[in-house]
Amino acid sequence: MTNRTRSDWQAFADSLSIEGRAFIGGQCVDALSGAVTDNVNPATGAVTVQVASCDERDVDLAVASAREAFEKGEWRKLAPAKRKAVLLRWADLIEQHWEELAMLESLDTGKPIACTMDDDGGDVHSSIRTLRWTAECIDKLYGETTPHEQDTLGIVSREPVGVVAAIMPWNYPLATTMWKLAPALGAGNSVVLKPASLTPLTAIKIALLADKAGLPAGVLNVITGPGARLGKALGLHMDVDCIGFTGSTPIGKELLKYSGESNLKLIFNELGGKSANIIFADANLDKAIPSSAAAIFFNSGQTCSAGSRLLVHEDVHDEVVRRLTEVAESTWQPGHPMDPNTLMGPMISTSQLKTVQSYVDLAQEEGARVVCGGSSVSIDGCDLYYKPTILCDVRNDMRVAQEEIFGPVLCVIKFKTAEEAIALANDCIYGLSGAVWTENLRTAHKVATEMRTGNVNVNAYFGADNQISMPFGGFRQTGNGRDKSIHAFDEYTVLKGIWFDFRQA
Repeated sequence: MTNRTRSDWQAFADSLSIEGRAFIGGQCVDALSGAVTDNVNPATGAVTVQVASCDERDVDLAVASAREAFEKGEWRKLAPAKRKAVLLRWADLIEQHWEELAMLESLDTGKPIACTMDDDGGDVHSSIRTLRWTAECIDKLYGETTPHEQDTLGIVSREPVGVVAAIMPWNYPLATTMWKLAPALGAGNSVVLKPASLTPLTAIKIALLADKAGLPAGVLNVITGPGARLGKALGLHMDVDCIGFTGSTPIGKELLKYSGESNLKLIFNELGGKSANIIFADANLDKAIPSSAAAIFFNSGQTCSAGSRLLVHEDVHDEVVRRLTEVAESTWQPGHPMDPNTLMGPMISTSQLKTVQSYVDLAQEEGARVVCGGSSVSIDGCDLYYKPTILCDVRNDMRVAQEEIFGPVLCVIKFKTAEEAIALANDCIYGLSGAVWTENLRTAHKVATEMRTGNVNVNAYFGADNQISMPFGGFRQTGNGRDKSIHAFDEYTVLKGIWFDFRQA
């Protein structure tokens, strides 16, 4: 990361020329109605740019553009190696503009520039790794031949599903968008990208860079505007073949309903989580403590796979809570995003801040105890910052332990045995991520295999999340399907069987 000060970063932000129009058919366009909305920086309340506020007519236009491009076949029929080359050029362009994209992500989300710029787990470099890794897979995906008798041949091939709508969240807009775009485009589909209404800026920018890399017009379209209105229009659209959605469980259920009411489009949902992070008495606490703090406080807790339930063996409970409190108060105090020393910025919005506070208040009413945090703090006149919060005396049946808070609030729950820890971890409607900390291989294997969750880390927390080669997704009401890894292609392709009979009558 460059050695810039807060004032340097602010000057860089002020120098940017930011595009706020939609991108349809290879061009930046205003909404057909001419409507715009203010894009607001949550850290300051200042308007960054005005963004096109699209409606159903713009959805129709974007879908028609995507359909035309798909049927034309310029991208779909392109040799896999040539599609790969375009996506690799796109990755190069993103890398050339990485500081601008990191700043746009920070302005949009309030995420610290130190996090968006980070060359390990940062948003921009994560998206570049995703794109390059996935692009390299494109010309290495083989079909199959079936068992057959002589003079016959059965071929099973993968074909692009068609027009894909990608509906994205506001917490990791660039990284999660690339999880969808890379395999969907790599497989030969056309895409209509709907970024979250609060965070559209990097979506527009990478679409412009994709065009510059040689992606044919209409293959990638970006519509900006209100999520409920545009999401419903895409969900009910008869010419959308597939929707990849990352967001809340209630909205994911709505999309499934829309599919049934329209054309039975494929719905691929990555939804909520209430992940269990389990620390046994023999765990390496020097490693587990800082990792467990990052698991809940990174991105102000606005992470679907956050380790929001900390299950701690009773023998080390008090020590773990004490040391976690020290880390929270020394390392994870909120600060202005342009300060390169800040690791935790503001909440995304006033409504999200109120939601977090309401859960902390409810937890205390239910009998939980606030060990640290528990309130918001004002920084430079902005009231959206929330202190890292640790709750003890939490029971797993409390709402605060069962419902996704999406804030920097850690629920600590005691356990005595591995069997109890497994039961507590699985007593939840979600099943996205989790971790187990122990030096006992037998315990680690037992817990990891019996946790009903899509990803389990052993002696780490975000390890699987940070590896593009690992699939990402969950069980139960966390959703279906997988982002990342070669398995992501399964969501954006359909199998076709072709049978040849060469026998003469």
